[in-house]
Parts: sequence; structure tokens; C-alpha cells
Amino acid sequence: MVNLDDRKKIKEIDKSDMLKLLTDFPQQCKRAKDIGEAFNIDKGYFSNLSQILFTGLGGSAIGADLIRSYLAGEIKVPIFVNRNYTLPNFVSKGTLVVASSYSGNTEETISAYKDARKRGSRMIAITSGGRIADMARADGIPLVTIPDGLPPRCALGYSFFPSLVLMSKSGLVPDKSKDISDAIKLIEGLKGNSIGPDVAKKDNPAKILAEKLCGKYPIIYGGQDHIDSVVIRWRGRLAENSKTISSTHVLPEMNHNEIVGWENPKKLFKGFIVVLLRDSSDHPRIKKRMDITKSLIEKEGVPVMEAESTGASLLERIFSLIYMGDFVSFYLAVLNGIDPTPVERIAYLKGQLAKE
Repeated sequence: MVNLDDRKKIKEIDKSDMLKLLTDFPQQCKRAKDIGEAFNIDKGYFSNLSQILFTGLGGSAIGADLIRSYLAGEIKVPIFVNRNYTLPNFVSKGTLVVASSYSGNTEETISAYKDARKRGSRMIAITSGGRIADMARADGIPLVTIPDGLPPRCALGYSFFPSLVLMSKSGLVPDKSKDISDAIKLIEGLKGNSIGPDVAKKDNPAKILAEKLCGKYPIIYGGQDHIDSVVIRWRGRLAENSKTISSTHVLPEMNHNEIVGWENPKKLFKGFIVVLLRDSSDHPRIKKRMDITKSLIEKEGVPVMEAESTGASLLERIFSLIYMGDFVSFYLAVLNGIDPTPVERIAYLKGQLAKE
């Protein structure tokens, strides 16, 4: 097994330097906050909204998921996330549609953008360029331009923080400047003192967890209220960075179906491992359910690991778990002997679709 404290060996495997993107993430978040604050839009643009819908895929959609999860307890209009070529039938003139595509060329998002235009929805586009940027400029749609050159999954700061700042500017939620600054400060500290590459494995929970996951089928569980999107983020990062298939579910729903499935096929259980993502804001009954669920799964001989969020504010805690998952997926890629950056199957799929 690769020594995760051996920076030379890590560099040999991480040929595309994903590690730099991870360690630069706090700075990306700072730049993203600045982009949102510098963007001017009239508050009246957000008046009389019936709902907000983000449309995007992959790395461009996860920021929207996090917006929905983070603001669920305080925003007074519903937020939906659309991952398709078309929009739900309820989308209308009273809907704010945010088209988020890092490259600006995501075919599903381009299609959904056109659908929103036909329905007369208010729109905002968030992209680094491409066709989405061209259409937004031609249509006079407010355009938030973010830096290009990153794998979309590594641009979470740009897909999340400008949108959050816009939600504050809209008057739909209180100003989040302090919470954002605190969250960025916290992940900067985690990088240097807990989960970053310079922290030895014996003191590094991300490296320890990656070793536990190596060669296993990870199953990630978390609470519905605010961590459901973090669970999705972990699955995506394990898939794209570690090239590892995993599955996810949330509580309490998992207790009403999937928990019964932990009986078969027993012969495969030796290859399974469960990761529970916990947060102090989890509903008390969710916390109790997690304890019981853990004991039931452990009785089947399946190890259950836990990752606890850190930080005072909800935003800090959400991003502590996100950053933890990002580093776990990176270290697992190294243990798998795989360069985490290339996503050859996605490239193949796009190439095949382009032939049509």
C-alpha cells in the first residue's frame, strides 16, 4: 500500500496535480465570494418569486444542491435543482431559473436554458464561458462570469459562493458575509492542521479513512436536513477522483427501506464499509436512528466509520465535511494508484454523443 506521507510517491501518481487544486480550494472560495459581492443586480429582480430553480449537471449542480440544503431552514421560497434537458412543468414567469454550467457547453443545461427562455422565466447564468455565456449576453440575461481552466468538480467554490451571495443580495436570506468568511477560515485551518497532505497519517483522519475504504465498496449515509447534499458530493468525488463506485442514502428515509436490505447478499458484506456523516444540527431522532442503524450494520460484520463535522456555524460544518470528503477521495485515488484528475469515461461519452 502506498505511504500517504510520501509526497514524492503521491506526485508520481497525481500526474495532473489534483493536490494543488485541493490545497488551493480555500483561496478559490475567497475569489468566489469576491465575484459574488462585485456582481451588481437590482434587488427588484427577485421580487414576487414563486420559486427558484437551478439547472445544471455534475460539478455545476452540486453547488445548487448545497444552496438548497444550507438555506432550507430559512429561505421562504422553495429551491429546486434540475438535472435534465427539460424543466418541470411548474416553471413559469414567477420562477427564477439559474443556469449553472462551468464550461458553458453542457448540452443538458443549454437545452434547459432555452426551455426557460420560452417560458419567460427570470434568469441568471453562472459560467466561465461557452454557449451559455454567449446566449446570456445576446439575451440580456444577468451573467456571473467565473474563472475557467478547472475540472468542473473542482470548481465548487465558484458554483456555490456567488449564488449564496446573490441570495443574500436578493433579500431572500440575511447577509452571509461573516458565515462565508468563517467557513473559509475553517477549511484553511483543516488543510494545515488536520486533513491536508502535510499532516502525518497518524494524525490525519482523511488519510486514515481513505486506507479503510481502499479495496472496499463504500456506502455513505447522512441526515436529510442539511447533509443530504454533502452525501451526494462524497459519492461524486469518490467516483471521479478515486474511480470508486459507491452508494448513498439519507436518514430517516433509509430506515424505512434500505435498512431491511442489510441481510443479503451476506457473502458480499466483507467487501462493504459504511461511512456515517454526522452533524450537530441533525434532528435528535436522526441522531438516535444513526446509533441504532450503526449497531444493526455492525452486527452483520460490516465496519461503520464516522465523520463528524466541525465548526460553529452550519456553513462551516457543511464545508468541513465537504473538504474532508475531497481529501479522502484524493488519498483513495493515490492508494488505488490512479491519477485522480482524468475522467476518461465522461470524455468518451461526450465524444460518442457528439457523433449524433
